[in-house]
Amino acid sequence: MCSDTGSGTAIPTILIENDRTRVTEWRFKNRGDSTGWHRHEYDYMVVPLFDGQLEIDTGSDQRTIAPMQNGVPYFREIGVEHNVINGNDFECTFVEIEFLK
Repeated sequence: MCSDTGSGTAIPTILIENDRTRVTEWRFKNRGDSTGWHRHEYDYMVVPLFDGQLEIDTGSDQRTIAPMQNGVPYFREIGVEHNVINGNDFECTFVEIEFLK
């Protein structure tokens, strides 16, 4: 994920890491669990493994609600800064794929 400036409660597990790609599973056990505030140093893709929503804190006064659909990926470019929060009343997981080169 990159430069982490806050401690979150979500559980990261690195599944693959080499000179080109890092694949991390992010597990949010409870509503409100979060990644912690961070800035992405690489382009990345996320694949949700659930149907539901995430709350995205970008530092503004309001959190953005991001609907998630199981298996439907989305892509973001380098430089995104945020804290990702479980907005569901159930455990949820996504896989993050960072493009290191």
